[in-house]
Amino acid sequence: MQNLQQIDVLIEHGCIITMDAQRRVLDDGALAVHGQRIVAVGATDALRQRYQAARVLDARRKAVLPGLIDAHAHAGHAMLKTMGGGNGEAWMHACKTIYTSASDENFWEVESHLAALERLKAGVTTGVSLLGGGDSIMRVDDPVYAQRHCAAVAKTGTRSVVAVGPSRPPAPRNYTTYAAHGATVRAVDFDTMYAVCQAIIDACHDSADQRIKIALTLPVYGPAFDPELAAFEAIYRSQAGQYMALARARGLTFTQDGHRAGTLAFAHRELGLLGRASFMSHAIDLTGEDIALCRETGTSIVHNPSAIMSIRGRCPVPELIDAGVNVAIGSDGAAPDRGYDMFRHMSQCMHYHRRHFRDAGVLPHGKVLEMVTIDAARALSMEQDIGSLEAGKKADIILVDLFKPHLMPLNMPVYRITCFANAGDVCTTIVDGNILMEDYRVLSVDETEVLERVTIEAERMLERSGLRHLLDAPPRLWGASHY
Repeated sequence: MQNLQQIDVLIEHGCIITMDAQRRVLDDGALAVHGQRIVAVGATDALRQRYQAARVLDARRKAVLPGLIDAHAHAGHAMLKTMGGGNGEAWMHACKTIYTSASDENFWEVESHLAALERLKAGVTTGVSLLGGGDSIMRVDDPVYAQRHCAAVAKTGTRSVVAVGPSRPPAPRNYTTYAAHGATVRAVDFDTMYAVCQAIIDACHDSADQRIKIALTLPVYGPAFDPELAAFEAIYRSQAGQYMALARARGLTFTQDGHRAGTLAFAHRELGLLGRASFMSHAIDLTGEDIALCRETGTSIVHNPSAIMSIRGRCPVPELIDAGVNVAIGSDGAAPDRGYDMFRHMSQCMHYHRRHFRDAGVLPHGKVLEMVTIDAARALSMEQDIGSLEAGKKADIILVDLFKPHLMPLNMPVYRITCFANAGDVCTTIVDGNILMEDYRVLSVDETEVLERVTIEAERMLERSGLRHLLDAPPRLWGASHY
């Protein structure tokens, strides 16, 4: 009898949806994992003859997939869900107020725990989080907020790309810090924000066994849609040169939130922001020039089908794909009205564009699954390590329980995943070979403790901000066709 190779984990008897170059689906498949990486993918019988595992996971009646990737979301937002009750302006004001003057270090740590926990349970093993948001208000007055955010992700065990950059002009902008002796308000200029971003890179990039990456971001310059921005063109040009030089020097990716018709062309021709390491979010109502420049430069687009911006305009996803542009899906979560359930966003994406073209054949199911796995990995410049189940890649793996009424019968597994599955069907999540959730039980953190801390910090946030009234039901919640 031949000697068996010792490995850490063998996942056997699963329906393996590999997302490899051949897009193989193995009916009675197995994965061998040793350390942080997958060492083999194949038939269960074949791998059992080659490997002896310390742990064997029985994946009968389960789909086995690469961990899902959420290519655009916001740190901070998980604590602001539905504030304003449908009033978008009130919600944006809440972001600005809370992120600059009503949040302390504990807020950013607890919010990060909450978001990472939700993603973990939803099978999202890698997520992008801009450190702030709303109207481009970033928490970059001190590196401690990013450090606490990253520490929470590291403890949860997932993978994250944390995007940092300056807040939207004008500056200086007032930020409030909290300590035992009370609150202190400080005016923070753009030079300080830049220095803080450098400090965040030094402290956090490639930390937690390289599971934490720092990306850079800048507010989108679009005076055609916001005439007030025209007064700050010189600032945008200066920041573009400064931050892109930093990105190149440190080998960082670059992202932006909120592109629309013509702004991508300006970002490339005037600011030099497009390229293979850039992934641009929302991107609604793009021009032909915008699309052509994305193709020419290798820039990826992140579509957020459940976002409010996708109501105001349409990201031309089928047109981008047909033009050869790489497109990923992002949640834009977790506020004001959507979460980190990438199954939901896949379904939303398909129906959104099928309704636009009045064509049920638009966006095949396999394509949207690519957009939250291998295509998303490519957008983040991480396709060599994640996004598919292949020997040599990181062992970021999820198991989806198919033995449920809404997922039966057990056939056409790709369609079951994209049409009928939801976050609650993910039963096991593995990142870097570490089992973080098994049989629906989270192992890496105390879920109850995280949720209790969320309650405490949410109350503190509301007290400091004076925005408790934004939790009240609006007068036209019931019985009307419009808020």
